[in-house]
Amino acid sequence: MPELRIDPFPSPDEFAALWAAAWSASEPPDFARILPRSLAHLGAYHEGRLIGFVNVAWDGGIHAFILDTSVHPDLRRQGIATELVMEAVRVARERGAEWLHVDFEPHVRGFYRACGFRPTEAGLIRLG
Repeated sequence: MPELRIDPFPSPDEFAALWAAAWSASEPPDFARILPRSLAHLGAYHEGRLIGFVNVAWDGGIHAFILDTSVHPDLRRQGIATELVMEAVRVARERGAEWLHVDFEPHVRGFYRACGFRPTEAGLIRLG
């Protein structure tokens, strides 16, 4: 298994490489702006290379949110994402969150259910 690091603050180049592979997107969000506001973030590293990531955003109170769960496509289906999310759950609890939310698309429902998340009613408005 890879080495998990809590709050590693990866470089923009590390994020760009993982993001391009994991999301088929050319440019990642500006994590340098985002991560200092997060409750926690975790990186999975293999041989010094960022191969997985999850962000735990929060409301400054008791609610935290799993965002941007990512694993390099060449290393998927090895339990890395599960390890990242389960460690994020532990860290969020340790840092005072009482509720951990996650939004996801239907094709990853089974993954999040296996990580212990249960379905809830929610609402959503697309703003842009």
